[in-house]
Amino acid sequence: MNTQKAAVIDMGTNTFHLLLVELNESGFKTIYKEKIPVKLGKGGINQNNLAEDAQKRAFHTLKHFKNLIDGEHINQVFAFATSAVRNAENGLGFVHQVKEEIGISIQVLSGEEEAQMIYEGICLSGSLNGQIELMMDIGGGSVEFIIGTSQEVFWKKSFEIGGQRLLELFHYHDPILPEEVEKLESYLESKLGSLIEAIKTYQPTGLVGASGTFDTLTDIYYESMLQCKLTGQHVFELPIDEFEKIHDMLLTKNKEERLQIPGMIPMRVDMIVVASSLIEFILRYIPVRSITCSHYALKEGAISRVLKQISAIKA
Repeated sequence: MNTQKAAVIDMGTNTFHLLLVELNESGFKTIYKEKIPVKLGKGGINQNNLAEDAQKRAFHTLKHFKNLIDGEHINQVFAFATSAVRNAENGLGFVHQVKEEIGISIQVLSGEEEAQMIYEGICLSGSLNGQIELMMDIGGGSVEFIIGTSQEVFWKKSFEIGGQRLLELFHYHDPILPEEVEKLESYLESKLGSLIEAIKTYQPTGLVGASGTFDTLTDIYYESMLQCKLTGQHVFELPIDEFEKIHDMLLTKNKEERLQIPGMIPMRVDMIVVASSLIEFILRYIPVRSITCSHYALKEGAISRVLKQISAIKA
């Protein structure tokens, strides 16, 4: 069997992901993966700027990633940047500097491209089961919504209302105040009009959450049930009443207390309150009994494309 290796770098607004994989005709095998809370959007995201110390953290992380990639002798490298970079006035300068100094070429994805690639990642995970689903991916800078089935996309859009932005705009007190949640909700209502219309039009009957916040919510749920996630499992179900319990808990605890919740990770502890409030808001418009959580998102969407190229070459 013919195998080749590839690396995917997903440079999110909050988290940078590295995924090293071995590819063959039947799919891919993960050699190594790592995620680092670079917080590229911190201190500048709502000003459309990449702060200097955020860029330093990004460079440090990308050099580390490059060493790992070179160590595996991988020359197929797919690096993507999303909301923080695409909206920053100094974003292109940052991209050029990374190319010059580290030798990594970064593709800056548009919101549309990001949504499409997330959809392809969700498809690869096996999360879709034939019904019309609303899919969502909550990033630090943007949130992508896709309505479709495993066969096709009916509607997709990226909104610049990610967790880091919402955190800086609304979450001033810890625990968050009820009036801050109210302000957040009316803000979402003003921003998500086109999504609410699309939900009415296409009437999705399922909700699929991709990666990030949804991974942490299912980790908390599994811990509360004293269960372990199985290695190699990419799809998890989170019952709505369990989500509601977790959501209420997140609204009433401060940061220190949230860190004590079994299943919580430090890189998610700040943003999870506003992210959970966003999910709660979406649930008003789509009545489901459980949320399907796909462990695959953007970076697996990139791998899905590479796999398609391989099978096209073979064909």
